[in-house]
Amino acid sequence: MSDVVAVENLVKKHQDLKNEIAKIIVGQEKVIEQILLSIYTGGHSLLIGVPGLAKTLMVNTIAQTLGLDFKRIQFTPDLMPSDILGSEVLDQNRNFKFIKGPVFGNIILADEINRTPPKTQAALLEAMQERAVTIAGVQHKLDMPYFVLATQNPIEQEGTYPLPEAQLDRFMFAIELKYPSIAEEVQVVKSTTTDEVAQINTLFNAEEIIAVQHLIRRIPVPDNVVDYAVRLVNKTRPGLENTSDFVNNYVDWGAGPRASQNLVLGAKAHAAVHGKFSPDIEDVKAVSMGILRHRILKNYKAEAENINEENIISELL
Repeated sequence: MSDVVAVENLVKKHQDLKNEIAKIIVGQEKVIEQILLSIYTGGHSLLIGVPGLAKTLMVNTIAQTLGLDFKRIQFTPDLMPSDILGSEVLDQNRNFKFIKGPVFGNIILADEINRTPPKTQAALLEAMQERAVTIAGVQHKLDMPYFVLATQNPIEQEGTYPLPEAQLDRFMFAIELKYPSIAEEVQVVKSTTTDEVAQINTLFNAEEIIAVQHLIRRIPVPDNVVDYAVRLVNKTRPGLENTSDFVNNYVDWGAGPRASQNLVLGAKAHAAVHGKFSPDIEDVKAVSMGILRHRILKNYKAEAENINEENIISELL
């Protein structure tokens, strides 16, 4: 099958997928689109939102429609790395046997990831980057495709451990969930207070998702689009000769090279699901907020003047 036909098929499948997810999840189209783009490119996503916005239900629904093995890990202050990764136990013949932890799945929901200490958070780093886990010096490969979709509650600071920058950088998208509109909330209440449960159809399987990931990587990108993505990321870094006064005043640290890679990959996926065979600068702009939001570290001056990461990115765009 040619790549042109494959992209056309993806456009149709993507729309069917969104329709299927909409049976359960009301609204949140932008959030769902970003999660799907990260899945098509093999990236991870961090969902930030107050309790009750259906973050867990959304991830579970997406896993069902994609036909993937779904595991949920509830992060708590007493969670140990071995609770996630697995551990070695002695069997009846006094041989060590590895018992896999919940990190061995296709879609891992790391629920409230900032509730667990850094030691346990760091246990996910190798899985997210290398798609493997090392226990007692032996590396165990994870099943492909592999995605970590983490949730974080932005309001409770008591008993939480902020994610280190190295871990935040592993997430392709940081996606903020907003409250639903009144019309959407009415629909949510109507659909969740009856006995009827919508049936979800599975539209993909693991092999098809891996094929989509390879297709996205084969999409050609014009040099001016790559140049725009790299320059955009470069502009977030304070102290360089072409950095604006706005960034120098309000930003401590800018985004690293992983942001440039993700902008180009995200733009490819965004172009493909909208029926384009090559991304343009508009596709880079469309994915830039979710990709840059968690990679810009603002300073105290920005905090004092109520300037957030979205203001900084909007200024750059």
